[in-house]
Amino acid sequence: MAAADTEIKLFGKWALEEVEINDISLVDFIAVKGKNATFVAHTAGRYQRKAFRKAQCPIVERLVCTLMRYGRNAGKKLQACRIVKHTLELINVLTDQNPVQVLIDAITNSGPREDSTRVGSAGVVRRQAVDVSPFRRVNVALYLMASGARDSSFRNIKTISECLADEIINAARGSSNSYAIKKKDEIERVAKANR
Repeated sequence: MAAADTEIKLFGKWALEEVEINDISLVDFIAVKGKNATFVAHTAGRYQRKAFRKAQCPIVERLVCTLMRYGRNAGKKLQACRIVKHTLELINVLTDQNPVQVLIDAITNSGPREDSTRVGSAGVVRRQAVDVSPFRRVNVALYLMASGARDSSFRNIKTISECLADEIINAARGSSNSYAIKKKDEIERVAKANR
């Protein structure tokens, strides 16, 4: 059997081996190549059993899981898979690039690098700026992109797939039209003020 036949392509369309992660700190936490390459974004793995196990979950599946929020969408993983599949097709049409690469660029750009935490003693609470771990950067980036797409598609003629595609493309470009980039800038600005 030829090597081309055994290559794993997401949804049978997009090659995962040619994807590059430009941020060296996020390489361990964005699972996309090797044994984490899958044909569909639904592995039915038990990634919540242990701390940091979800770092091994394929990144596209993590996006799928992030979309299953708010009671009416909870547990509808096939619906979320379909949304992500349409989203990736739209990204491919709009950018002529591998949509998985665009998604990874968006995650790299939209994770905040600095945040502020509450430090309290004797009833006096103040904020203290802290660095954000690479794992949390990936988690927050996925959460912000899904939230932005969900908010912009609510009571709107655009579908969630279209809104998520716009969000990911804008985040990959670093455009401030993206909800995730706006939120990231706001978080980092607040943290800078609290150094």
